[in-house]
Amino acid sequence: MVVDSDSTSARLRVGQPVHHKLFDYRGVIFDVDATFQGSEDWYQFMARSRPPKDKPWYHVLVHGAEHTTYVAEQNLEPDLTGAPVEHPLLNDLFTGQQNGLYQRRQRMN
Repeated sequence: MVVDSDSTSARLRVGQPVHHKLFDYRGVIFDVDATFQGSEDWYQFMARSRPPKDKPWYHVLVHGAEHTTYVAEQNLEPDLTGAPVEHPLLNDLFTGQQNGLYQRRQRMN
């Protein structure tokens, strides 16, 4: 579910390059959930810092990797390096960058 950050409390948006504050990796947001949408088992095992479930969570393409991550808003900050993000799914989801944001591809039904 992609959430329009203008209509929620999300402070980051789809296409925005980000930096993970705890694990020091860069990436780009490709989806936003208004609240945590994972399982309780996943949260207990993976979310060791116990971030709030009632705040936005982000799906992130991880720079230089093939996997994606699911990250609580409190653990992300804007990536201001201006360096491109490299991920095998990047060109499937985005067309390029404009004004510091990756531009989402239009979906065809």
